[in-house]
Amino acid sequence: MTLPELKSAFVSAYGQEAEAVYFAPGRVNLIGEHTDYNGGSVFPCALSFGAYLLIRKNGGNTVKFRSLNQPEVVELGFDQLTTPLDKVWANYPLGVFAQFIKRGIAITEGYDILIWGDVPNGAGLSSSAALEVVTAYALNDQLSTGFNRTILAQIGQKAEHEFAFVNCGIMDQFASANGAKDHAIHLNCDTLDFELVPVKLEGVKILISNTHSPHKLDSGAYNQRVAECQLAVKQLNAVRPIKYLAELTEADFKEIELAITDVTAHKRARHVVGEVQRTSDAVKALKANDLVLFGQLMNASHVSLRDDYEVTGPELDTMAEEAWKIEGVIGSRMTGGGFGGCTVSLVKDEAIDTFIAKVGAAYGNWRRSL
Repeated sequence: MTLPELKSAFVSAYGQEAEAVYFAPGRVNLIGEHTDYNGGSVFPCALSFGAYLLIRKNGGNTVKFRSLNQPEVVELGFDQLTTPLDKVWANYPLGVFAQFIKRGIAITEGYDILIWGDVPNGAGLSSSAALEVVTAYALNDQLSTGFNRTILAQIGQKAEHEFAFVNCGIMDQFASANGAKDHAIHLNCDTLDFELVPVKLEGVKILISNTHSPHKLDSGAYNQRVAECQLAVKQLNAVRPIKYLAELTEADFKEIELAITDVTAHKRARHVVGEVQRTSDAVKALKANDLVLFGQLMNASHVSLRDDYEVTGPELDTMAEEAWKIEGVIGSRMTGGGFGGCTVSLVKDEAIDTFIAKVGAAYGNWRRSL
């Protein structure tokens, strides 16, 4: 939708014009998957599409949430802003309100809110993080709280933990809050130190391919992976005190990996340690304009996510494997939490049409054969 259309929709919903409009982007992660909650580094970039929030003070004592993407309309009193609702989309912005209140910020004015997003739900491109961050941006401005972008990202992450019940790392919200045009973010998820790295891909494009098999991070599989990594840390602490798996180099891990007696936890840990190294190598490769190496690291990331972390599934595997067959594809991997969603690929300009035609056809034929 265009901005005039969104403003018109607000008037239709509330009878008056919006006083302000805010936007926060979705993100695609180039490499560094399931490392964020393990204290590792990630390498995402913000997208040009995301979530819009239109808002006005309504002079009352309730906050009204509407979305052009969802049917439910939610209206809550000030005393209801810190309690999660039962499986309603409004938990994402509501969770952000709750985090402001927990930080001692009083909500004393009512608001009419209208939200619309063009990030496909369940695509692994952080539609939820964009919604959380745009709400945090809006409240930060409306309430003049002066929080910086890192704090707004942390507010969004806590909202996800406590209202969507997904124990996510900080990557998605951080990328949405701090993304910059034509740059990716090399983020240390432990310290939150980050570097904006120029993405200059002459003759190459980043392509995102949607499997249309929506991932559902609240299904429990994501939280299970978090718990398995925590078990690995617990068992490793018998021989070496660590807080996060990402503290270990690959050499360190080989020395002490037998301390992880749980077979599944060992596989998860092996992925994390390797993925942290791949991410560091990929950033160096991009800075050196070595896209061949970058692509090889993307492919290796997908294999590790498939075999050791087990979060890809047949849809993502098929999409990536079909991409690997195309001449001119530099690298391709799943992106996001997994269990469905999208792949991200580096593709030479002259191969883009072939990629779209052949990968799309092959994937479509595979799905129809099921």
